[in-house]
Amino acid sequence: MANMSTDLTGEAARQAATDQLVQRVNEQIDLLSFDESDQDTLRQLVESFSDKRGMIRLRIAETLGQIGEPATPVLVNALANHPNEVVRRACAKTLTLIADPTAIPTLVNSFLNDSDTVVQGSSVGALARTGRPAAPELLKILEDPSHPETIKGHAAWALAFMGSEAKDLLLQTLNSESEAVRAAVVGAIAKVAQEEGNPDNFDILINALGDEAEVVRCEAAAVLGNLAYQPAIPTLLPLLNHASPETRKSAVLAIMKIGQTNTIEALQTAMTKETDHSLNPIFNLAISQIQKKSTAANNDDWD
Repeated sequence: MANMSTDLTGEAARQAATDQLVQRVNEQIDLLSFDESDQDTLRQLVESFSDKRGMIRLRIAETLGQIGEPATPVLVNALANHPNEVVRRACAKTLTLIADPTAIPTLVNSFLNDSDTVVQGSSVGALARTGRPAAPELLKILEDPSHPETIKGHAAWALAFMGSEAKDLLLQTLNSESEAVRAAVVGAIAKVAQEEGNPDNFDILINALGDEAEVVRCEAAAVLGNLAYQPAIPTLLPLLNHASPETRKSAVLAIMKIGQTNTIEALQTAMTKETDHSLNPIFNLAISQIQKKSTAANNDDWD
């Protein structure tokens, strides 16, 4: 009992010291008197990420976020080397707030190699928030066949998150030899299309429906369906007869989401020719959903 009481007292003392540290630094920030070159204080703040209280860790992250780039070297060092995964997680999340490009190499290393999946996810989140400067490294990850699909999926998400900011780099990789890169670019261009509304971006997505790689065709169909882009229908309809079952499936789902009534007949015809019977329920679902949408629209006309 005595040892437990001592441990609790020690924990309370550490928490009190952390509270005082955070309060002191925030007061200095408010008074514009904080010394950004004070590495000892910055290291104490980062070490305090080991505090068990989530709200305190959040406040420390916000404090370091206010300090900004002067805190990057300490955060990067802890992200790369600290034995406590809770501290590494908090460092990656704080670097998301700062978005300092000098952190990119360490963030990439943590994303690819850290033993903790939360650290990995937080690191790629920081890369996404850092924006365009991180895009070349993410594209390298997609091009490397040694990386697993989960890693490539996160990298593709980060590129899509950047949207218009990295558009010029994305356009340069449209003809990449890597299927994963082309598919990721399609997903990212879809985000750009939402942001800009430029027809040229939608043309890129429509052209991707004719890509030689199944994964690229399916990604293009999926994003065009999600965007409910009606001008894609003339290019999607021929895919109902494509040799690839996955491509046919993606086309059906995209046409369903776009929801034009005049596609029902084409769907019904394609279903009668379908050789992969596992796709029949998807055809039926698409036809049913479009019919429901049409009925609802007709009923609205009488309101």
